[in-house]
Amino acid sequence: MQVMSENGDRLGAAACPVCCKPVAEKFRPFCSRRCADVDLNRWLRGVYAVPVTEEADEDGTGQHSTDGEQEQ
Repeated sequence: MQVMSENGDRLGAAACPVCCKPVAEKFRPFCSRRCADVDLNRWLRGVYAVPVTEEADEDGTGQHSTDGEQEQ
């Protein structure tokens, strides 16, 4: 559902995340095959990364020594 601003502009209109042009239905959420490929390349090169937080191991320690062995 599109929301209209006070002056009649559409708020939240879909824009390509790469170049900000209007989205083409065929390449949704992108405007073209090129922008889709640019985005895929960014994922493959590691430009985008999902942040990870280290948690304790199942036994609750999660502590590791510098030589790679787990401390007791």
